[in-house]
Amino acid sequence: MSALARPRHHRVIAGVCAGLADRFGLEPWTVRIIFLVSCLLPGPQFLIYLALWLLLPQEA
Repeated sequence: MSALARPRHHRVIAGVCAGLADRFGLEPWTVRIIFLVSCLLPGPQFLIYLALWLLLPQEA
């Protein structure tokens, strides 16, 4: 597992889902689908995504 960072490759919007996928050894599309499905449920998913976008460093 690599460090949690937003990659410069395989990103769609900010690279948050791709970074999480890389960290946990998943495919980026899997994490994106999980995020989209979770948005159908009540909760702060979008705010968490924005926070990770701001807090996660760019991959070097």
